[in-house]
Amino acid sequence: MNMSKKAKMLAAATASDARWAAVCARDPNADGRFFYSVRTTGVYCRPSCAARLARPENIEFHLTAQDAERAGFRPCKRCKPDQVSLAQQHAVKVAELCRLIESSEQVPSLNEMAKHAGVSPFHLHRVFKSITGLTPKAYAAANRAKRVRAELDRSNTVTEAIYGAGYGSNGRFYEKSNEILGMTPTNYRAGGVDTQIHFAIGECTLGSILVAASPRGVCAIFMGDDPDKLVRDLRDHFPRANLIGGDAEFAKLVAKVVCVVEAPRLGLDLPLDVRGTAFQQRVWQALRKIPAGKTASYGEIAKRIGSPKSVRAVAQACAVNVLAVAVPCHRVVRTDGGLSGYRWGVDRKRALLDREKN
Repeated sequence: MNMSKKAKMLAAATASDARWAAVCARDPNADGRFFYSVRTTGVYCRPSCAARLARPENIEFHLTAQDAERAGFRPCKRCKPDQVSLAQQHAVKVAELCRLIESSEQVPSLNEMAKHAGVSPFHLHRVFKSITGLTPKAYAAANRAKRVRAELDRSNTVTEAIYGAGYGSNGRFYEKSNEILGMTPTNYRAGGVDTQIHFAIGECTLGSILVAASPRGVCAIFMGDDPDKLVRDLRDHFPRANLIGGDAEFAKLVAKVVCVVEAPRLGLDLPLDVRGTAFQQRVWQALRKIPAGKTASYGEIAKRIGSPKSVRAVAQACAVNVLAVAVPCHRVVRTDGGLSGYRWGVDRKRALLDREKN
């Protein structure tokens, strides 16, 4: 075969491979998913390598670094693909800091965490937020909120629970109690008694849709075929709240959500009342960063939040998400790109993804 013709065929094959786009973009999110080598230099690299881009006809792709070395290529001295990547180092360090926050009686300061990690406070703050989607302070607040809920469930008094969760005084906790719990501590212990949640049901091309909101924001978006079941599900989720049917003004809110279901690229710019554990909050924050028209695997989300081994826990966090579309768990797929389970049905998941491609 004519060499120029062969080169064109090789270049075309590379250009049609989705991995080539990641290499051209030097996408750090692709690191660890594959490696590429350059025939003319005998070197293999990470997708994010900052070295000058080689011609596509000289590129080969490899699943692992070992595969590249078995094929006769040596590691690039610039991106060091045979070593733990900087992103992985950051993820491990942030995961360690998360454990430090969760195990500390008192929330460590930013300076204390930076000293523990061996980096500057500024660098720690930036890296922590880039991986978890939360600042160290916000993560600590979410973790403390989790501890407060646990203490309120098992303590004899509210005061005992407040001190058990690490607050130095009642006053400091009550200043933020509504922000932390979405209600007063007494109401929380009573199972949310008297918490008012307005709701209404609309119709869209994917079936019935229920939208519910607390004073803090939208707290539930359910989809299904049976409106009555959606109301029962809402009552099960907020068993002691005061559920109030929405009025004409609330119907406008439902219409906004329906518009997003019909045209997901519009996005949903509404205040949300997102309630969950610190880990779930990290997962849901990561999901909201997936652009419309894109997907991510459960493993990728686990890496992005600094817990690469928590793939199953990520899947569970997606499964308990009650804010359909607003927290886009439909954008999470299996590693092979296949659709996995979806709380509101795989057919709806497929339809939402198809709409986002247009």
